[in-house]
Amino acid sequence: MHPTTTHTIGELLREWRQRRRLSQLDLACDADVSTRHLSCVECGRAMPSREMVLRLAHRLDVPLRERNRLLTAAGFAPMYAERALDDPALAQARAAVEQVVRGHEPYPALAVDRHWTLVSYNRAVLPLLAGVAPELLVPPLNVLRLSLHPGGLAPRILNLGQWRAHLLGRLRQQVAVSADPVLAELADELRSYPAPSEPVADVAEPAVVVPFKLATPSGTLSFITTTTVFGTPVDITLSELALETFFPADALTAAALRA
Repeated sequence: MHPTTTHTIGELLREWRQRRRLSQLDLACDADVSTRHLSCVECGRAMPSREMVLRLAHRLDVPLRERNRLLTAAGFAPMYAERALDDPALAQARAAVEQVVRGHEPYPALAVDRHWTLVSYNRAVLPLLAGVAPELLVPPLNVLRLSLHPGGLAPRILNLGQWRAHLLGRLRQQVAVSADPVLAELADELRSYPAPSEPVADVAEPAVVVPFKLATPSGTLSFITTTTVFGTPVDITLSELALETFFPADALTAAALRA
């Protein structure tokens, strides 16, 4: 059951605990509360304090968006703000994102929100999108759909089976962590796309990282990727923002991008 389908604080806490595969004893010990009291909260026989809600949410690694929902269900005001990226209060953070994205040139870099919608990108990204179906480039542009859709980059990804498995694995983890129904629907959509026939990986020589290999007019470009998130966000928007940076995996790719 999705945690947003119930309304009481006890039901929500129980669902998050079960999602994290913790027993009541495990969570009670981690949060320094009695198992009996936690059981009473989950069953609706006791109401937790604001401090306890936040403590349990922290131990359960509940996303900030869902922590607000827990607080509201317990009768408290939401704690975490959700601002648009162009809000003046986020100007410093937005400037940091743009600095990282632009500063990564001549290598590709982009920023995405919690649903993998493109928020920002640098000039090195555009040449990689040649030949993509125009409808996939209409905002809001979803980066995962752009990657795996038959009209997107998929026909030019030389290790599509491996890359597809990598992206679907990341998305599966995000759904497990966030319980986001939009991400779950996106995962279903991506899995419905035609799967490549080549082997997913060479088990004889497992890769240290999963590369991204793309056929381009400049030849095969090979990348490794990193993901950066804000370390201590107190704003929902910032907590859900991720920077995806691409580094050349070989000398030929580095030379092509510099050129």
